[in-house]
Amino acid sequence: MALKGLDIFKLTPRTNCKECGNPTCMAFSMKVAQGTAQIEDCPHMSADALDMIAGATAPPMKSLAFGTGDAELKLGGETVLFRHEKTFVSRNPFGVNVNAANVDAVLAEAAKIDYERIGERMRVDVVNVEYTGDKDGFLGAVKKAVDFGRAIILEVSDAAVAKEALEIAGAAKPILNGANASNYKEMSEVATAAGVALGVGGASLDEIYTTVKALEEAGVKDMAIDVGSASAKDAFANTVQIRRAAIKDGDRSFGYPTIVNVGKIGGGCSYKETGLASLFTLKYGSVVLMSSISYAQALPLYGLRQNIYTDPQKPMTVEAGNYPLNVATAASPCALTVDFALTYFIIAGEIERSGVPVNLLIPDAGGYSVLTAWAAGKLSAGSIAKFIKEQDIEGKISSRDLMIPGKVAVLKGELEDSLPGWNIIVAPNEAVSLVKFLKERYA
Repeated sequence: MALKGLDIFKLTPRTNCKECGNPTCMAFSMKVAQGTAQIEDCPHMSADALDMIAGATAPPMKSLAFGTGDAELKLGGETVLFRHEKTFVSRNPFGVNVNAANVDAVLAEAAKIDYERIGERMRVDVVNVEYTGDKDGFLGAVKKAVDFGRAIILEVSDAAVAKEALEIAGAAKPILNGANASNYKEMSEVATAAGVALGVGGASLDEIYTTVKALEEAGVKDMAIDVGSASAKDAFANTVQIRRAAIKDGDRSFGYPTIVNVGKIGGGCSYKETGLASLFTLKYGSVVLMSSISYAQALPLYGLRQNIYTDPQKPMTVEAGNYPLNVATAASPCALTVDFALTYFIIAGEIERSGVPVNLLIPDAGGYSVLTAWAAGKLSAGSIAKFIKEQDIEGKISSRDLMIPGKVAVLKGELEDSLPGWNIIVAPNEAVSLVKFLKERYA
């Protein structure tokens, strides 16, 4: 856990501070504890003291990066068990399992998942290459995974084969996942020589813990823990216990990102895999691997992940502008709602369901819901008129029908004064009524 101000005060070297002359500057220590100053800013800190304090103040879940360039991913760095306590830091990437037999088909399907949602790119981020005994086929699959251009996990427990695989994929900085109680020395040597992170697994949580401790004593710092795939129950119990031990109990030997392979647990059933992937997105898979990912799986999973890994103090918003729906043209009517992402997707979904072409106008409303934005002064006749002028809506759209949310019908008169020539229409209070409303008026 992070040190408190007094703890940092006690660890700070007893050297006179040039600013205040005291043996230790308490004010500076408190700033460091609050995150408003960096301990490195103190000119009196020795390298040893900096290392000691950096280790003590680091997040209980170690941060780990793998992959390179656009494919680089960051795992871990978590400080809380529950999102509402603060925020989760590193979103879990979703990956697919490939081997010598299915690599072409799985990667072809994975390439289809690539879209944007609320400013965030959604795609298959990880390729997990499994060694099934065919060395040449495995090395060929590794080469194809490298060419695919995403982060890579090499799932292989044979140190000699792992070394050959890293000669192909080492520059991509994969995770070498295959260390266990019987081979961790050989596997750690291979991973260290290649400069990559090591994945550690075992038959039980106690065995994993013992192996991790031995690796730590040997100087291995970058690790991930494979929670196992014997059953969903065991994998879930291991994942939760690892996170709780690190954050609640302060046991840093379990403070490493976790790899959860629901593709193996799910037995090839896409429905089961999707349900398990959502479970481990919530609790607490750092990397979630599946047999394959289709759009039907990606849309709910990626949406859930985006909700979970968004700072609860900073609501998701869509960019202000005009969103033509159902192939809307300049002659299509306009509807207006706020930029709160949840509201946008609900309204846009109902408009699309109606089949009526509509230009959906989204002003900057501070990320609030309709009534909250209105109460806070973020959604007013003045702000709407300003938005329409700044976006040149009148120059781009010939229609002068503007539908506003029924819950802010009070704005109708003010908008008619602020937007002369516009026909202000009060839409229903509830989104579910939009389909009937639009069809009756415009279909």
